[in-house]
Amino acid sequence: MSAAINKKRMMEWLDPSEMHEASLQWMSELKFIRDEQLFLNDLVKSYTLQLTDSTVFNESKEIIGAITNAEKEIIVLMKKVQAHENQLEIMLDEIDQLKMEKAYTETHWELNSEISQYTLHYRELKSRLFKLVSKVMKKDKGNRLLN
Repeated sequence: MSAAINKKRMMEWLDPSEMHEASLQWMSELKFIRDEQLFLNDLVKSYTLQLTDSTVFNESKEIIGAITNAEKEIIVLMKKVQAHENQLEIMLDEIDQLKMEKAYTETHWELNSEISQYTLHYRELKSRLFKLVSKVMKKDKGNRLLN
């Protein structure tokens, strides 16, 4: 069975309550990530001096730039999820609007994919930042032991 046919069947099986729950779950995940980003910003501020060291500067600049872009992306995603949730009425009213209902369902799957990709990319960024900060902390600790 092809993926397109399977996706179409899955879209037909979702009812409005399931889509509502998924939207709430997405928003919860995005809010959590947004809070994490505030923590990461504080972490970067705490180690700014060490992260500007010439041995890790280029890597630091790349990772911090990517995290900054991720912060901008999450705001856009949160707005999309909120707009999607606000349009749920299309699925709940008793009026048959097949084209609009189909468009809503397709948007739901597109958002699902977009959020999954964002989350995966964000986790990779976070992991890279933690490895970099860990490396800097070890180097700093080694320097302190030598003094």
